[in-house]
Amino acid sequence: MTEPLRAVAREYKAEPDRLAGYGALLATYAAGIAAFASFLRMSGRRLPRKVDPADVALLGVATFKLSRLISRDAVTGVVRAPFTTRAGQGKGSEIQDKPRGRGLRRAVGELITCPFCISQWLATILGGAYVVAPDATRMAAATLTAVTVADALQYAHTALQDTVD
Repeated sequence: MTEPLRAVAREYKAEPDRLAGYGALLATYAAGIAAFASFLRMSGRRLPRKVDPADVALLGVATFKLSRLISRDAVTGVVRAPFTTRAGQGKGSEIQDKPRGRGLRRAVGELITCPFCISQWLATILGGAYVVAPDATRMAAATLTAVTVADALQYAHTALQDTVD
């Protein structure tokens, strides 16, 4: 790592390898967007002139659910395991992991354990899918939204039972 980067990291009060990991993630995100834009141009597809507000809401709920599945679900722990360690049980059926390692490994761990952080990536992916295959994306998003509604009903049912008992 170069001395100027080390100096910036010191001034920013961050570890140089952490900033380098974040830089690698940002470069990956930007490269993905550039590749998608290139794909659109080569395929002759265009971005929609407008997006129906109902689709925005549907994609928003789907993004929420996907972010929780990736960052907090026990089954998806297999995806997080190379980048995290188990920190404990979260609320409901969710689990808590914490990032591990240094550099890019830690940055990926931070990304996939933070539902707010991973949401940006997932919304971008869903938005791209919506441009390429709107009907299929709506169906996938509707499924995730249905699961979110079911989850809310499960929590409401449990809360109601707790007040009755």
